[in-house]
Amino acid sequence: MNKLILEARNIRKGYGDRELFFIDSLTVYDGERIGITGQNGAGKSTLIRILAGEDEPDEGTVRRFGETALIRQQGIPEEGGDGIYRSLFHAQENREGLSGGEQTRSRIAAAFSAHPRLLLADEPSTDLDVEGLKTLREQLESFRGTMILISHDRTLLRQFCTRIWWLEGGKIMDFPGGYDAFTEERQRRREREQFEYDQYRTEQKRLKESAQRMAERASAIKKAPSRMGNSEARLHKREATDAILQISHAKRTLQNRMEKMEKKEKPAPLPEIRMKLGVSSPVGAKTALEVRCEQMTAGGRILLENTGFALPTGSRTALTGENGCGKTTLLMALAGASSGGTSFSGSIRFNPQVKTGWFDQHHERTLREDCSVLENIMEDSPHPQTLARTVLSCLGFAREDAFKPVSVLSGGEKAKTAMAKLLLQDLNLLVLDEPTNHLDLFTLEALEELLAGYGGTVLFVSHDETFVQKVSTRRVRFEDRKLITEEDGTARKEDVPAEKTDRSLQIMTLEMRLADLSARLAKPRKGDHPEELNAQYLQLAEELRIMKQQNG
Repeated sequence: MNKLILEARNIRKGYGDRELFFIDSLTVYDGERIGITGQNGAGKSTLIRILAGEDEPDEGTVRRFGETALIRQQGIPEEGGDGIYRSLFHAQENREGLSGGEQTRSRIAAAFSAHPRLLLADEPSTDLDVEGLKTLREQLESFRGTMILISHDRTLLRQFCTRIWWLEGGKIMDFPGGYDAFTEERQRRREREQFEYDQYRTEQKRLKESAQRMAERASAIKKAPSRMGNSEARLHKREATDAILQISHAKRTLQNRMEKMEKKEKPAPLPEIRMKLGVSSPVGAKTALEVRCEQMTAGGRILLENTGFALPTGSRTALTGENGCGKTTLLMALAGASSGGTSFSGSIRFNPQVKTGWFDQHHERTLREDCSVLENIMEDSPHPQTLARTVLSCLGFAREDAFKPVSVLSGGEKAKTAMAKLLLQDLNLLVLDEPTNHLDLFTLEALEELLAGYGGTVLFVSHDETFVQKVSTRRVRFEDRKLITEEDGTARKEDVPAEKTDRSLQIMTLEMRLADLSARLAKPRKGDHPEELNAQYLQLAEELRIMKQQNG
């Protein structure tokens, strides 16, 4: 039997009067690979920090047997670390202006530098580009210790996890097997719960109807027929009394059965998305935004030069590129903002009919902490409260969650609140910087549907390839200080040297094949073999890396 690597007993954690979770027992053995999943606000990040020893539970004990390291979800790690891992992940020295992906690379390198026996990872793929994600997968594949992983990357969970912890209602449900087995079993459990609830309601209704009929019979027996003599009336009264006693006894038996029935709770319904947001103020022109960039720099480094792009009205455009290439800097320039050491020269022209909403990586700044979720999202909304509640339901909020103050929400719940607020405003252009960060898998799928059906124009940055595949209708990619527009299977790039054209097309073809493989890994088709698909993905990713180096 494998050696025990972690043991947790009677772990309780709460905030104020809200109990987050109470977990009786968790045991983890050497070599296991466990995925933690659950809705935003369930306490996944809190739990993994407690298991790592970075937070203390209110009650209970955690014992770890061996070196432990945590890949944190946020923050810049301390300086230093193993030079090999820092080089492998291209970890930058801590400085102002590091992109989200560059910070993630540093956090990963710091955790692997500890050479742990137990590696805990909280959303390690956050903001990573294709190259960074490939390196992460390779290192997780070669890691010989024990791993506990929180991730919204479905491919990552499928590839590495052989056991799933589902955190719901303050309890852990342990599912042996991989992520696909977990989703299938969870669906079976939900169907069984629905069947048991339907049976419970049917029996409850039958017993109530039987009790009602008995009450009506007893009422009818009490009435003596007219024109009855005294002796006959006395006989009727005795017979009626006996009959009523029998009926009362039977009725009490039915009531006892109803009281002793095991109560079944109705499973939470899966919301249906039948709304069309972003169409109340349409843009009549063909183009919503035109950008001409003479030069964009950050920290003295030129990111873009003599390039540009346009957003067709009604399009959904993914802005893609490697970590640190300048995606967030460009979005900040569009918003008329900048951070220390960045500059943009050129022209940015929004169509006069455009009403723009912004979702940045500090979305919590748009929320009022002392107000409820519902008050926040209705603050600037022209829509009725019924639609607002439907959007909240689609994003995984329970009915009572609408009245929670924002101050008690988790990071993922705040992200969902900010997104709901944006979707419900009178806007027709959404600019979204990493909208999938911190979202649970179920909310992620709902957001995919909401944005895919959005009636306005969308420009977004995301490193989640499955999300990009499902939402975008076109892409604008950073490459060689230029912006390449890809739509209808073609690429258009300004000022591209002729000798690079063929190789650029090959790169685009490889990226499209990688995108297709990523989608198939996330949702295999009939006859697909995930192991073979994953091997193809890694091989193509390596070819792409080499080709990009040659094209540099």
